[in-house]
Amino acid sequence: MYAFLLSTAVIFVAELGDKSQLMAMTFAARYRVRDVLIGITAATALVHLASVGIGYYVGDAFADSQDVIQVVAGVAFLAFAAWTLRGDELSEEEADKARRSQGAAILAVGIAFFLAELGDKTMLATITLATQEGWLGTWIGSTVGMVAADALAIVVGAVLGKKLPERVIKYGAAALFALFGVLLVVDGLLA
Repeated sequence: MYAFLLSTAVIFVAELGDKSQLMAMTFAARYRVRDVLIGITAATALVHLASVGIGYYVGDAFADSQDVIQVVAGVAFLAFAAWTLRGDELSEEEADKARRSQGAAILAVGIAFFLAELGDKTMLATITLATQEGWLGTWIGSTVGMVAADALAIVVGAVLGKKLPERVIKYGAAALFALFGVLLVVDGLLA
């Protein structure tokens, strides 16, 4: 349960202000929200399943040096904080692709999200979490966290249009990543 709750919270925060949220809003403007959410959920579940698999095996291979893994995970979270501050924008080309996508909505959204999430900070954060926590809770929690953040973006985007407090979201997410990073590094060094 702890892995589920932690990964839900971490990935939800990681997704705030991410280009995936912008893609979700773009797709929701074209397709039914239900189809967009199904596509996002399917793609996220697949990417995060691979992520927890990688993280679980890395954590298992280095089980004797959990304190080192904890420090490395903390440093990774500090890097995620910097990445979040750098920002992540949907390019005009990516927005055009989302608007012009053909075929079934669920398939179009699912493929776009699958490709966009490969190597993204949420994938890397999921790998990092899976080195420390159980794979099942991390997988389900990271999937729920990402889908919830993207669903929130769709709802807020529909209600507020383009007047989202992007700077506040970006700094808040970066601060939470930094906090998690510092806590992990300190805990790893004290272990």
